[in-house]
Amino acid sequence: MAEERLQKVLAAAGVASRRASEKLINAGRVRVDGKVVTTLGTKVDPAIASVSVDGRPVRLPDGNAYFRVYKPRGLLSDIGGDTRGRKTVGHLLPKEAGRVFPVGRLDLNSEGLVLLTDDGELANRLTHPRFEHPKTYYVLVAQRPPTEALVRLREGVEIEGGRTVPARVEIADRLPTRLVLDKGNQSFGAAPADGWKSPPPEKGVWLRIVLREGKKRQIRHMAAAVGVDLRRLIRWSIGPLTLEGLEPGMCRELTPGEVYALRQMVGKGSERRASRGRPRKGPDRSRAKRRFSPRNRR
Repeated sequence: MAEERLQKVLAAAGVASRRASEKLINAGRVRVDGKVVTTLGTKVDPAIASVSVDGRPVRLPDGNAYFRVYKPRGLLSDIGGDTRGRKTVGHLLPKEAGRVFPVGRLDLNSEGLVLLTDDGELANRLTHPRFEHPKTYYVLVAQRPPTEALVRLREGVEIEGGRTVPARVEIADRLPTRLVLDKGNQSFGAAPADGWKSPPPEKGVWLRIVLREGKKRQIRHMAAAVGVDLRRLIRWSIGPLTLEGLEPGMCRELTPGEVYALRQMVGKGSERRASRGRPRKGPDRSRAKRRFSPRNRR
């Protein structure tokens, strides 16, 4: 097997995302053939080298795992860490799912599609803002926003974390026919005391919003910035993946065709971005650092 950068090997093994793997290396928690490695860009042959994190050996899996989950309200999209006793999307996965992590999180009150995988390279390309992959949301608001508010949402508004990039925002005449709305009939393990058994709101006006970035709680902050009363937020799609065939709380493994479609999208996305403007000697790290956080939620 050819040599690969150490952080890429760790990400491919499902240890963490590539950016998080870099932090593990910087912290001196990674050893190669028994020696601590702290230099980013160090290359290893995973078929030969002995790699460990915190003393635990790292092995590349025979094949990556990919799951799509319809996250209902009241479940965390985070897996691991201190959940303070709350259920997570991990409780919806089959026991044989292995060690996977969410790609693009949703906050506690939001619903919809969450992709989980141990493919760190794919996760990096799906979440890094320079690739600008589309994510589609259906957002229920109290009443039809004025034209001025819609224009501001489309052109970009100042929110916590900086100004948003232009987005596609339109009144949705109807929801996708294959979108199954959560009626609040099940709690999915969420605490009843938090009110998750009450039916989610359905009255109001639905907006269709397509984003190509992912700031923390971005759509909620965008709505607040233009004075729109947001009642419900559902993520319908991540690139070619949608909620089609899923009901709230349901999990399904991706088909080979779906994985291929994702890989095709991230490949084309990187080519499209690289072709813009004049060629640079290296990536604009200052811009990426300003806009990217691996724990973004909406």
